[in-house]
Amino acid sequence: MKFKEQCGLFGVSSHPRAAELTFLGLYALQHRGQEGAGIVSSDGVDIYQKKALGLVSDVFNRDDFLRLKGEIAIGHNRYSTTGSAVLPNVQPLLAELKNQPIAVAHNGNLVNASKLRQELINRGSIFQTSMDSEVILHLMAHSSCTEITSMFIDALRKLQGAFSVVLLSKDKILAAKDPWGFRPLCTGKSGRSFFVASETCALDIVGASLLKEIEPGELAILEGSSIDYVRWSGDDSERALCIFEYIYFSRPDSVLYGHCVHEARKEMGRQLAKEHPVEGDVVISVPDSSNAAALGYAEFSGIPPGLGFIRNHYIGRTFIDPSQTVRDLQARIKYNPVKEVLTGKRVVVVDDSIVRGTTSKMLVKLLRDAGAREVHLRIGSGPIVEGCYYGIDTPDSGELIAARLTISELAKYLNADSVEYLSIEGMVRSVPADESQYCLACFNGNYPVKPREKLTKHSFENSRILDI
Repeated sequence: MKFKEQCGLFGVSSHPRAAELTFLGLYALQHRGQEGAGIVSSDGVDIYQKKALGLVSDVFNRDDFLRLKGEIAIGHNRYSTTGSAVLPNVQPLLAELKNQPIAVAHNGNLVNASKLRQELINRGSIFQTSMDSEVILHLMAHSSCTEITSMFIDALRKLQGAFSVVLLSKDKILAAKDPWGFRPLCTGKSGRSFFVASETCALDIVGASLLKEIEPGELAILEGSSIDYVRWSGDDSERALCIFEYIYFSRPDSVLYGHCVHEARKEMGRQLAKEHPVEGDVVISVPDSSNAAALGYAEFSGIPPGLGFIRNHYIGRTFIDPSQTVRDLQARIKYNPVKEVLTGKRVVVVDDSIVRGTTSKMLVKLLRDAGAREVHLRIGSGPIVEGCYYGIDTPDSGELIAARLTISELAKYLNADSVEYLSIEGMVRSVPADESQYCLACFNGNYPVKPREKLTKHSFENSRILDI
């Protein structure tokens, strides 16, 4: 795994088992964040919450659903891009707002969070977390509006960057997307119940049908057994969906803007084979995110596909020193080569991306040790040369190997016979719409929303109160 995952959002209105369905939705979105999970529900009078560090299946038990009462609920899976993995940072964030309890869950990164936070502190706000997401609550608290939807829109209009946000009040759910549409967010329906989710795979697990992808700058209002959509941002001409949702983040069975993620990845593999053919005996993937691209490469090239790596899906955190020996061991724990597929073969390895190059180097070594005669690395995305400011935990450009090494230097460093990347044009040809609809900043440095601040994961943690 090269990138850290995106957070996952889910919500349901008008269902007697709202919290239980939210649990199932979060379970389907577990790939988007494994640090912590939370659910907040409402019965129209009181609001209930349960959140903790860990996987969804570890955080919640059967008794929790008896206590999480009500017909509306929202939930969040967290991977931290700002703020450490500590309990106060687990979402949804719950607050009392002008005598009304609300909960907020956010996916993305705010590029003006530091400026907003300081302005709010100067006006008397007291922050309880080290996340950018908390500014949304404080902006609402300082709004001159009195109705929840109006306060929410007032706050959204002050935000810059990437944000898909779900808000729960006592009687409704609000779900909004930033004007560029960086992060996915869709709505669904089953009977009299309505749903909101980061991906359609979460709708599938609860038996809901897809209504639509929430548009950039659009707000969905789920109240009772109805749903309405309103524009909160006037400009809908510019879009910047993160193309890595197709390349890596989204589950392959999800649908984004009417296009199957699996098919997009498979087409990227075909484009990769077209642009960078090579003589080989077997095409293998680095499971699981490049499985579809490897199939596409094999299909177009005519080289038979094979199962070169077995991935162990049950790896937890380790508490041992990160020495080189241990890092090598961890690679072997996660990926085990199938020698019978590899020995004496010219192996074409299709992977989705290269970030620092550490994982790729270890994988090439595993293949060599397993007897591969040649190793040709084919990458189903372009060279990553810039960091992300919109919700992906990527390193600075100085740590990105494609920003430092030429293709030939990279091949030498990895000990691969050849390395080739899919072009930006090939990526865009594989997905719906044209280049202007996607954020490609990590590939070309063209940031749709200028990053005004150099935030790190711990920018708001100069001084913290720590539980021990």
